Amino acid sequence: MMSLQKGNITMMKTPVIEFKNVSFSFDSFNVLEDVNLTIEERDFLSIVGPNGGGKTTLLKLMLGLLKPAKGTVRVFGQHPVKARSRIGYMPQYSSLDPLFPVTVSDVVLMGRLGNGKLLGAYRGADKKAASKALSELEMSEMRNRPFSALSGGQRQRVLIARALVSDPELLLLDEPTSNVDAVIENELFELLHKLNKRITIALVTHDLGFVSSYVKRVACVSRRIVVHPTSEITGEMISEIYGCDVRMIRHDATAHEGDTDV
Repeated sequence: MMSLQKGNITMMKTPVIEFKNVSFSFDSFNVLEDVNLTIEERDFLSIVGPNGGGKTTLLKLMLGLLKPAKGTVRVFGQHPVKARSRIGYMPQYSSLDPLFPVTVSDVVLMGRLGNGKLLGAYRGADKKAASKALSELEMSEMRNRPFSALSGGQRQRVLIARALVSDPELLLLDEPTSNVDAVIENELFELLHKLNKRITIALVTHDLGFVSSYVKRVACVSRRIVVHPTSEITGEMISEIYGCDVRMIRHDATAHEGDTDV
């Protein structure tokens, strides 16, 4: 927990996410082993590692979609299911068929579904929230266009807007820049950097070429987890430990005060 000083009283701030001795298996295959991880408010964490190393499983444990075989997971000090309304999530592969005849606004409004609300039964507050999310992702002019007519980068922006429409305090993203070119990738990370001023972000990525100027820490995952300030990571280190090729991290980023290995 983060310690805050107020007068002569020391206040302990609850972490946004806390894993304690967490293990998870599919059948007899160990996906995660003895994971300890703490993510504080306004952190921006990049999760990297080889395919099958447990990255997506880590996000699903944060969401309460999976239960650990051992250890505890807490989000805002609660069981992840109880905290889910405070989380925005963008999965790696959207279940939305890109050819399904829906508009951009329809897709974003899907992020407001829940609490027994039926599709289409949107209130004025829902539409206002969708408009705000699209504006933040610079997609307002596209609101009435068919989702299927958008480019890959535009679709990613809309799906991030869908994750933001519930006004979350925590944003979890699984490969948010997959299948986009370098220019679009840079634009998306610039947007996430702005969002990080008010939202805690954790994202899975294979590409570290852009993130070093934006993320504050990197979690290297291969069943176990080691977390480093961004400036300490090198492509050679990840290649040696995880046996996978990644783009080199630029070292113009400065580690934030208080960042320590887990």
